[in-house]
Amino acid sequence: MLLLVGLFFSNAAFSSGALGGLPPSEGPVEVIVSFDLREIDHIDDDAETFEFTGVLKMTWYDPRQRFDPEQEGVSEKIYQGVYQFNEVFVGWFPQMVLINESGLSARRGVLLRVSPDGWLSLYETVNSVAKVDLDLRRYPVDRQNLDAVFHVLGFDEKEIQLVLEGGHQRRELLTNQAIKLPQWELNNVTSSIGARRTPLLGPDASTSTFTLGIEVQRNSFFVMRLVTLPLIIIVMLSWSVFWMDKSSLGDRLSVSFIGILTAVTYQVILSEILPRISYATLMNDGFLLVSFCIMSLTVIINLRVGYLDRMGRAEEGDRLDYACRKVFPLGYVLILLLLSAVALL
Repeated sequence: MLLLVGLFFSNAAFSSGALGGLPPSEGPVEVIVSFDLREIDHIDDDAETFEFTGVLKMTWYDPRQRFDPEQEGVSEKIYQGVYQFNEVFVGWFPQMVLINESGLSARRGVLLRVSPDGWLSLYETVNSVAKVDLDLRRYPVDRQNLDAVFHVLGFDEKEIQLVLEGGHQRRELLTNQAIKLPQWELNNVTSSIGARRTPLLGPDASTSTFTLGIEVQRNSFFVMRLVTLPLIIIVMLSWSVFWMDKSSLGDRLSVSFIGILTAVTYQVILSEILPRISYATLMNDGFLLVSFCIMSLTVIINLRVGYLDRMGRAEEGDRLDYACRKVFPLGYVLILLLLSAVALL
């Protein structure tokens, strides 16, 4: 029991900062922040989240941590693991948290290095899930900016100022070519410094933020192979009615309705792939809708040709079929080119 009570008061003293809270400084304490992205584990379109893994590094100056290497017998003090960091090290450190965190964050490895001149570097492994706003209007050729926003808990920017190495506000990082994510390609990784209002610290308070920005592009081949190319072929096959005998109205309608039902089936398949979003997407509300309408128009043309044949105006029906052999392919190609141009802008 006495041991537990001792550990409790030891932790309480450590949490409150046994060395007097923030390091002495003329202005806000500067904390140099960097992040080494190791892996993007998953991007969830439905929940609009992404899971990432990396190493967070924070460096700051605290003159109270200076020591004599000869007296201490070491050229650098190193605290490894959760126990040494939480129980052995006594001093202030910035507690960095993920603002847009979704779920629990796991931080397993911890390493603190203390130099004789009072500079401290804290390394933490981070495995977190961050909430982001995904824009899927151009799905499946969309690009997404995945931002993980960190700040120091409990301190405003007048007390702590986050900075990047070299004092930059924004910096492009070298991407790890080993990062592979199914259906996605990593384009760029950046880090930047900003500010965020924090009413919890005061009505006009704001905290300094560190943002890890990840730019990814969806690999559209999966959706193209599964939906786009097969449906284009089905739409083209539905135009075969324009070469069929105008007197066989039933056969012509059967071909058209088979194509329509196939388009509806593809809409059901794609609805299981796409998240349930309220706005229109390029694939679901663009390409599929156009394909559905094109095949539905063939039904109207079939009925018109059948009517002209019954009224003894077969030549007009032949001319209509002949015109549709050119108008339908040309119109469909132009619409697809327009949708592609919109997607690539």
